[in-house]
Amino acid sequence: MGRGRVELKMIENKINRQVTFSKRRSGLLKKAHEISVLCDADVGLIIFSTKGKLFEYSTDSCMERILERYERYSYAERQLLLNEAQTNISWTLEHAKLKARIEVLEKNKRNFMGEDLDSLSLKELQNLEQQLDSALKHIRSKKSQLMYESISELQKKDKALQQENNLLEKKVKEMEKTLSTQEAQNMNNTALDPSSILLSQPLQSLNISYNQARDSSVVEDEGPPTQNRAGNTVLLPPWMLPHMNE
Repeated sequence: MGRGRVELKMIENKINRQVTFSKRRSGLLKKAHEISVLCDADVGLIIFSTKGKLFEYSTDSCMERILERYERYSYAERQLLLNEAQTNISWTLEHAKLKARIEVLEKNKRNFMGEDLDSLSLKELQNLEQQLDSALKHIRSKKSQLMYESISELQKKDKALQQENNLLEKKVKEMEKTLSTQEAQNMNNTALDPSSILLSQPLQSLNISYNQARDSSVVEDEGPPTQNRAGNTVLLPPWMLPHMNE
């Protein structure tokens, strides 16, 4: 049969207690050294006997460094816990403040809508009326400002369109003037061309005989005289006589 579980309690016999302390102390120091070497860990072990005698073990015999490190970590942990507690308290207070603020805002909203007015006193109703009047003045002022800005913008657009219209009208007048000038020049050129004048005038029926043409004195620059229906004498150029005889 295996050994039963030994109940852990203080050994009453002082001699046995001292022997057990010596054995367990040696084993504990040995285990601390082993874990320090095998696992490359910083180990600090402090033991006080019943008589107050100190037994200690530290990695690389530097107990002060290990204790300082322990103090830093323990202080940081305490501060973290303290900050978390303070943060929780702050959030709780902030939540309560925000909740109360929301309730006040909702009540004011209902009052502005004309609801829940029975619980208000005369002074509170007067304050509510003043707030509504001030809000209406602000709204009307903003409305007037927007209308004025809109009218100003429309006036600017109208002015721009008017300027564009005037510019187009000016261009049309310049084009008409240019066309009129070109037409006048064309008419002047046509009036100065003799062949155009002769071709533009209708030929009258001429009664000219071939004998009269031969007997007439021909001048190089002037044609033979003939008469039209009105009895006026017309001088024809020499190059027209053969065609007239045909």
